[in-house]
Amino acid sequence: MFVRRVRLPAAASTGRYPYTLPVVRWLASAPGLPLADGVTFLVGENGSGKSTLIEAVAVAAGFNPEGGSQNFRFATRASESSLGDSLVLEWAPGRRPRTGFFLRAESYYNVASEIERLDEVDGGMLASYGGVSAHERSHGESFLDLVVHRFGPDGLYLLDEPEAALSVQGCLALLARMVELVRQGCQLVVATHSPILLALPGAVILQVDEAGRVEPVDYDEALPVQLTRDFLAAPDRFLHHLLAEADDER
Repeated sequence: MFVRRVRLPAAASTGRYPYTLPVVRWLASAPGLPLADGVTFLVGENGSGKSTLIEAVAVAAGFNPEGGSQNFRFATRASESSLGDSLVLEWAPGRRPRTGFFLRAESYYNVASEIERLDEVDGGMLASYGGVSAHERSHGESFLDLVVHRFGPDGLYLLDEPEAALSVQGCLALLARMVELVRQGCQLVVATHSPILLALPGAVILQVDEAGRVEPVDYDEALPVQLTRDFLAAPDRFLHHLLAEADDER
């Protein structure tokens, strides 16, 4: 474990976004958000604030807001919240990661462009990412190149919805790699909607509810798992309900 807990001092709130998000208000009133020594998953509906929280943890840990390692300092379009400047990370005594990376699915194109630029300035950068530019690979292939070639032992890795670019087979490959990374002494914090990734053995799943409360849940209780299982068990029933709602709105 590198980061044991994430805290937000109550006095940090500005009364404006993102401090108005339910999950941020909850964090300000809670003793802190404990992180697992292997993998911590954050799950919740769109808009629950889990990606905002992942981004803020990354910024507080010294990572570039758009993604990359702690050495990346480019900015394509500043869109990060100010939350990362207020978060307090409780580090394990005497423990610091040897390496790390912040992966944001929505801005990885910008990271890939920065990697190309750095490789032109000081050759050798691409070798750490599989030797091929991410722009010459599919989105999913470039994600897997990243976690296979760039992620190494004793690292801190923050991932925001990495499944966005991956097929089912790609998610399984990422799951297997995450198991390897945990065995190599890494800590990962991952925001996800993927029931496949959530199946990682030994992972802690923290679920953000509508009120912003964050509570640990078992795999079977996780919202993405429940909804996916229900749909696969009776897709016709779900489609009938959804299509009926669409007809009513016309």
